[in-house]
Amino acid sequence: MRIYLMRHGETDWNKARRLQGQSDVPLNEFGIELAIKTAEGLKNVDFDAAFSSPLKRALVTAQTVLGDREVPLVTDERLMEMNFGQSEGQGFDPMKQNPEHPLYAFLCKPECYAPTDGGESIGQAKKRAADFLRDRIFPLEKSCRNVLIVAHGALNRCILNPIAGIPDKDFWKIGLPNCAVSILSLENGKLEILEESKVYYDIPVNGRP
Repeated sequence: MRIYLMRHGETDWNKARRLQGQSDVPLNEFGIELAIKTAEGLKNVDFDAAFSSPLKRALVTAQTVLGDREVPLVTDERLMEMNFGQSEGQGFDPMKQNPEHPLYAFLCKPECYAPTDGGESIGQAKKRAADFLRDRIFPLEKSCRNVLIVAHGALNRCILNPIAGIPDKDFWKIGLPNCAVSILSLENGKLEILEESKVYYDIPVNGRP
């Protein structure tokens, strides 16, 4: 089975380098364009199942990619972006320059990150991502060939990093631009990354915070 794990298209907050988290920010015009180009790149993939974060930037991206395919699109809250509490909406660059900021460690020393403002830890996000895979994806191995999952930058890393053996200190090692598609295989209950962060447009945008 092939799993197409995709990040959503661009939003105005992506463009402005603001932390989104679970704030429900919509795609901007360019983000819709990226989703359309990615849909064209994936037009020959016959998806048997599709899942999305319920946040509209991911949901609209998934709907765009699926187009007129008669494939049910299932939303699952476990695919929502990491929750960053009161820091959502703030700019990445000031946070990275201030060691006293609650999100400084997440961005610069992720292995030390311990949320203090109502946010979610990397471990908590990894657990719900793993729970989603166990409950929704692994049971499909014998019945599906291609599955689409559309989610978010940090959440997708919570899926990819454990598969690749990447520790939390290198949380940002994998670049995930908007609409990047990582192709995974699932065989006999084992996940493997076949292709990492493929984009179907010219110049990748917003790959890392």
